Amino acid sequence: MRVVIAALALLALAGCVSLSEDAGFTRVEEAVKERVGAETKWARSDAEADTVRGRVKELLAGPLGPMESVQIALLNNPGLQASYAEVGIAEADLVQASRWRGPTFSFARLRRGGETEIERGVFFEVLGLLTIPLSTRASESRLQATQHRAAAEALRVAQDARKGWFQAVAAQETAKYMAQVKESAETSAELARRMAAVGNFPKLTQAREQAFYAEATAQLARARHNAAATRERLARMMGLWGEDLAFQLPDRLPDLPKSVREGGDLEAQAIAQRLDVQGARRDADSLAQSLGLIKVTRFVNLLEVGALSNSETGLPRQRGWEIEIGLPIFDFGGARVARAERLYMQAVNRTVEAAINARSEVREAYSSYRTAFDVARHYRDEIVPLRKRISEEVLLRYNGMLISVFELLADSREQVAAVNGYIESVRDFWIAESDLQMALTGRSPGGMQTMKAVAPAGAPSAGAH
Repeated sequence: MRVVIAALALLALAGCVSLSEDAGFTRVEEAVKERVGAETKWARSDAEADTVRGRVKELLAGPLGPMESVQIALLNNPGLQASYAEVGIAEADLVQASRWRGPTFSFARLRRGGETEIERGVFFEVLGLLTIPLSTRASESRLQATQHRAAAEALRVAQDARKGWFQAVAAQETAKYMAQVKESAETSAELARRMAAVGNFPKLTQAREQAFYAEATAQLARARHNAAATRERLARMMGLWGEDLAFQLPDRLPDLPKSVREGGDLEAQAIAQRLDVQGARRDADSLAQSLGLIKVTRFVNLLEVGALSNSETGLPRQRGWEIEIGLPIFDFGGARVARAERLYMQAVNRTVEAAINARSEVREAYSSYRTAFDVARHYRDEIVPLRKRISEEVLLRYNGMLISVFELLADSREQVAAVNGYIESVRDFWIAESDLQMALTGRSPGGMQTMKAVAPAGAPSAGAH
């Protein structure tokens, strides 16, 4: 019996897993670094939180670029920090699964007249010890799946921060341009009012100038609100508040790249790197391990070995051993096995679905990316230069006294659609590029960009005449 007890103790010690210093988070850091090129940290102590805070302050010292915004979000987003705790919880579950429940002790004291009987026992749950390897492997699979989900959440936050930066800068740029448009419209309306006051201007033309000024004022108000709203969304993604809200953004969006990436083997890259696909595989593996554990314990769900020692007044002490086996007379585990098998097949089908969706989404994201680049380049190389050339010709005619000042101002108004269209097209390209990166490495980017029709730059507007 002593040999049995010693062997059980050795088995229990051999199967134990200890809590790691990083709480299983290093894999998440590596996955995020590989896919985003930025660091993420799980602040588990005041000292680590202070370090993160100092790094955020350094990044906020100058104008924020898209990469700085991503880095701040990965370090400082409180919702992301909360999701990282799931990794530590999963690691704790793994350690718990590797631990043997240990022995149980029993003690009984019985009296009969002047006689006293004392019974002592120690019991060891053998089945629980023998199934520790299966439980540990299942918990390891769950930990890996949790790590993949945490990394996928980090990539989502990084993508939202990056897209939020482009939206905020574009909205800020549009608001500044609309302020110039409103100022020009105000000048035109004031000039029309003065000329009409001395009887040198038709009332219809004056009304059109006044209407354009009123519309420009409303558009400026909307543009300023959009700039404020997109800036607030970016601040939320970065987890900023208080004095940190004074962060600086550049005046304009980055220029388009000289070339775009080719399609190539994007689908294969998505299948190999996407965290949602890998996470679905891990979930299926974890359920497969659980299915094996359930089948092992289907007919015997309790097996205990115990050592007994009895003493009775006036009699020699009794020593021996006892085996206790629990047999599921009324439940042979068929329902549990069937449930586990169906959960496993459900996970397998979800893995297949994740792979199909990954292939489709990366194709859609690349189409959006390429189309957005072509549209933005068309605005840059064709539409905007044409509008500039037209404006130069109109200015020459005005200098030659061939047209009036109001025709010159009307041409300026027609440039509004071209300039706004160009700003939006550049913004849409960078957002589509962010969606493509997410579709390749993270998970579904959600509602991806669809190309919306834009009115031609030369189309008549309400203020044109």
